[in-house]
Amino acid sequence: MPRYHDSEDDRAAREAYLQLATAADRFEQYANPHAVRIAAIADALAEGFHMAAHDRKSLRTAALMHDLGEVAMERDYIQRAGSLTDEERTDLARHPIIGEQEAARASADRAAQLLVRWHHEWWNGSGYPDALRQNEIPLAARILRLADSYAALTDARPFRPAMSEAEAREQIVERAAIEFDPAVVTALLSLGELEELRSFAKPAEPLAMATTTSDEGWNLFSSFTK
Repeated sequence: MPRYHDSEDDRAAREAYLQLATAADRFEQYANPHAVRIAAIADALAEGFHMAAHDRKSLRTAALMHDLGEVAMERDYIQRAGSLTDEERTDLARHPIIGEQEAARASADRAAQLLVRWHHEWWNGSGYPDALRQNEIPLAARILRLADSYAALTDARPFRPAMSEAEAREQIVERAAIEFDPAVVTALLSLGELEELRSFAKPAEPLAMATTTSDEGWNLFSSFTK
């Protein structure tokens, strides 16, 4: 993760947030550090959009804390392979609100709390919990949504392998103007050499996407990014 010139209090807070992020990664069974990777990708995107320093700081904090709600809920289906049932999907939609509350308990600033709340809002308005759409969603939340998805797609969990960089980019392009802000997608595709963009996919385990139907592809995408 990049180095930042913060005060001693800021460094202590970030260390606490990193510990929470590690706990969330462990609960979600990511093979590699997930939240810090999201923070780095999101910060690179925010820099490209010339986001103010204090907004970038809130975004990095939110990236570290974005899945605290899932940890607090402790649902077995989060660690299970395959798509969710309708009941499970409705239940899971509560996690950003619970995450917002957990971020507040951890003394994250209000901007970071709201980014945790809104990191599952979709560009077309079909996200949750508040069904915000397009520019109703703060830019930082749109960035966090894409950074989270890209990092999830390109890392492995016990029940499925990682996608390659090319496969993940293809999926993200297909979801532009549906789930993701097209401008943020363009910015991610335009990022230069960034270590955190590298996929953890194993060459011996390619993920066959070309033969799936649109519904099958969406179910697979959902299972990667839940």
